[in-house]
Amino acid sequence: MINSSKVWVVTDIDGTLMDHSYNYAPAKETIRWLQGLNIPIIPCTSKTAAEVKVIRRELNLRDPYIVENGGAIYGENADGTTWDLILGEAYKKLENILRSLSTDVGYSLKPLNKLTDKEAIKLTGLEGNALTLMRDRHWSMPFLNPPIDIEIKLGLFIAKYNVDIFRGNRMSHLLSRNSNKGRAIDKLIDFSNNLNVKVIGLGDSPNDFPLLKRSDYKVVIPSYEGPNQQLIKELGDIDYIISDQPHGYGWNKEVKSLVEKLI
Repeated sequence: MINSSKVWVVTDIDGTLMDHSYNYAPAKETIRWLQGLNIPIIPCTSKTAAEVKVIRRELNLRDPYIVENGGAIYGENADGTTWDLILGEAYKKLENILRSLSTDVGYSLKPLNKLTDKEAIKLTGLEGNALTLMRDRHWSMPFLNPPIDIEIKLGLFIAKYNVDIFRGNRMSHLLSRNSNKGRAIDKLIDFSNNLNVKVIGLGDSPNDFPLLKRSDYKVVIPSYEGPNQQLIKELGDIDYIISDQPHGYGWNKEVKSLVEKLI
């Protein structure tokens, strides 16, 4: 389907397709509608492959999915065999780089895998098996958001390690410069040879900037408190839509509106 569809819906998950209590019920009706039109719904998320597999089963999604902020793309062929496209650096290498960056900036950057269960539950709201799936990372290194002055200092050192850092709502993400959500979309377009596809991209936080920048139609999904101001600042003069509804409600409204104009 990705090879022939004129439109792809490429969407962040946390805070976009669903709220931070992990509720995606408001978007379900539109997901079914898109599936009836054979329009791919491609998750593009900081979540792990293990986490996205659960969501894909619950929503009956069959399209490829981009994980770990563009670190890898996974998909299935019609015969059930699987494939992957790897863009990121291995987790262990990124862990070593994060340690070196801590030394460079004189501040201990705390990776997600070093949090206690209690700390991780408080940060993410996940526990039990869901927490285990969230920790099953291979191509990205999440860490606690540092103070803004440390974030600025990090910008002075990341080039020498060929990495980027993207700040999310709850944590920051260390990635290879060869991998981000926008580059993953380009990789998937090349892989599918669907060079004229129009991409509707939806996101809610600064780590979605590469996704939105690459998309033909850019949609910012606000929280109940409004849109993320850092993301709005990064988008600058780029044309984009800000939904007037939060999370899955906004996703539902804006996807329907755009697809109806494009088909």
